[in-house]
Amino acid sequence: MAKRKSKIQLRSGSELDGLREAGSIAAEILRLTCDLVRPGITTGEIDRAAADLMASRSCKSAFLGYKGFPGHICISLNEEVVHGIGGARQLLEGDVVKIDVGILTKAGWIGDNAKSVAAGTMPAAAVPLLAATEASLYAAISHAREGEYLSSVCGAVEAYVGAHGFTVVKQFVGHGVGRKLHEDPQVPNYWDPKEMNARHFKNPRLQAGMVLAIEPMVNAGTEEVLILEDAWTVITLDRALSAHFEHMVLITDGEPEILTARARSFEPSSI
Repeated sequence: MAKRKSKIQLRSGSELDGLREAGSIAAEILRLTCDLVRPGITTGEIDRAAADLMASRSCKSAFLGYKGFPGHICISLNEEVVHGIGGARQLLEGDVVKIDVGILTKAGWIGDNAKSVAAGTMPAAAVPLLAATEASLYAAISHAREGEYLSSVCGAVEAYVGAHGFTVVKQFVGHGVGRKLHEDPQVPNYWDPKEMNARHFKNPRLQAGMVLAIEPMVNAGTEEVLILEDAWTVITLDRALSAHFEHMVLITDGEPEILTARARSFEPSSI
């Protein structure tokens, strides 16, 4: 039997209204959740507060129960890259905290975004990594235009952070987003044609109506990662610091539209 080809959804009209609403809500909840990050609070308290924020806005977590995930958000500290689970751990001064918020609206649309912040004062050594990771996200978004190939978006991340001495995580990728948390296409943070062919990644030409979750995951040391015994939390193999930023982006017939718009955290001069 021939393998069914994947189909990238093109959204229009009321679908875009639903996605814009979902993106706006997800961005607000991410901002309010990040505001809670401080020394002494536990990751579980932040997770529960995020759940309350979702309930107050008539939406629910897109992560809770997804393939068995036990948290409402992903909260990952320091060498943890992504998929950290809230619990009893207290934040310490200078911890780098990655918050990833995914929501599902009553109308059935996904909002998904992430950013990295610090508990208390940001360690000076962490600033270049976080600033470069955020800047690489916007470098990728600048290529998210109708007519460009997906590879331009993906390759922009590694090109940017690599120039500053950092590495991208290749084992985990961004994705299309809409009514499902993970839709086609897969959106890696690098592009090597031979490797992409081996991993069965597609390189479509971007079209208006595509919605991509672009999410650089960038390490200060090796690109290699491993998954802890909880079967979720991803950490850097060398325990070096990692950063994560994410936006939902709509491809239009003009400028890319960031559906999870927020103020940037770092000036380019921070790198």
